[in-house]
Amino acid sequence: MCLPILHALLQQRARIVVCARPWAKNLLSAYAPQLEGIVIMEGKTVADATRVRQFRQQHGHSAAYGLILPDSLSSALVFKLAGLRCAGYRDEGRAILLKWPEHKPEAPMHAVEFWYNLARRACQQWQITLPEQPARTLALQLRPDAEALCLQTMHESGLESGRFVLLAPTAKGIHKGQIKTWASYEQLYAALIPLGLPIVMCPPANEVDAAHQQAPTIPILPALPLDSFAALCQHAALVVCNDSGVSHLAAAVGAQQLSLFGVTSPSRTGPWSPVAHTLGEQGKWPTLDEVVQASQALLNAHEKVVV
Repeated sequence: MCLPILHALLQQRARIVVCARPWAKNLLSAYAPQLEGIVIMEGKTVADATRVRQFRQQHGHSAAYGLILPDSLSSALVFKLAGLRCAGYRDEGRAILLKWPEHKPEAPMHAVEFWYNLARRACQQWQITLPEQPARTLALQLRPDAEALCLQTMHESGLESGRFVLLAPTAKGIHKGQIKTWASYEQLYAALIPLGLPIVMCPPANEVDAAHQQAPTIPILPALPLDSFAALCQHAALVVCNDSGVSHLAAAVGAQQLSLFGVTSPSRTGPWSPVAHTLGEQGKWPTLDEVVQASQALLNAHEKVVV
């Protein structure tokens, strides 16, 4: 969701330190030469603040600004305790912790636009000029090693680029008490088998059991690091997933995907990609027939392009 901000700041030659959860270190590993560093955040306020402060002291970032993209109170408190002057959206009474508190936009917009709006307004305070609108593609950079591991896994599993379907039946977390997983991946798998393409799933190690529960007969690939999994999405003829991290990873590499919605809004959290497709809406999951027909149409169109 925040790649357009990162790319725009890099184009302006800003010195950037990314403070993020552990998974971001792998996903952004291709950017390491362009970044000042990545500070891992574990979700513990005092420890995270200490880690950020120590990084600043060790690398001479005494005049650094903070751009806080999560709208939680804890994220603002971490940077405040680390001694940073920060910009962020007003929420949860945290304006007192911010040097540049910004009101949230009243007009509905996609999450990418929502966060980019904050970054652009903050950068105006810092004499950094960003384009008026975020890029329409995420264009995630991947390390050659990530691509190599993906291709090795594909070869060992008998998969050819552009000749397999990747299903992702899991989605972590809940939204307003509702599970964000479409319920018919097993039936979708059975319906797509006659097309003759291999159909696989590749959940992270901690979601393997949940994936088996959702779709017990779909062949499963060995778990991959996030950047190699993103490469796998890029090689698939089609990725079918929920409103989840997989949807955003597939969008980040421009993969052909079909994201399924039922408890969240595609206009808010849908894949940010001109080649992505969605089905369903908040409060209404798509039917099995709708997903089968859409998948078949996308695969037929892809087959014509490949041939």
